[in-house]
Amino acid sequence: MFAANGNVFSQSMEIIQNPQLRRFLLIGRAEAISFLLLVLIAMPLKYMMDLPLMVKYVGWAHGVLFMAYMAQLIYVAVVLKWDVLKVIYGFIAALLPFGPFIFERSISKK
Repeated sequence: MFAANGNVFSQSMEIIQNPQLRRFLLIGRAEAISFLLLVLIAMPLKYMMDLPLMVKYVGWAHGVLFMAYMAQLIYVAVVLKWDVLKVIYGFIAALLPFGPFIFERSISKK
């Protein structure tokens, strides 16, 4: 995490100090966790044990978090003046199970 010239550390500090970006990353983490819960726990319970109620509630929570992630992605992109390609990567990240974690790491490195 600590580079000789301080670049990585200074970028991490920028993320910590930027409230819009910090909120986006927290929503991204919650969205990714809800997606994993849906795919790895709720759906197997529905199809293997005939318990559809988990998909209803976890799916609903994931849908709300997905919409919050998209709204925050657009907001952060406008505020921080991200290029279109970065926004597209952020959108694609939301569609993949571990995508927001990978996208967060790519933001932290730059």
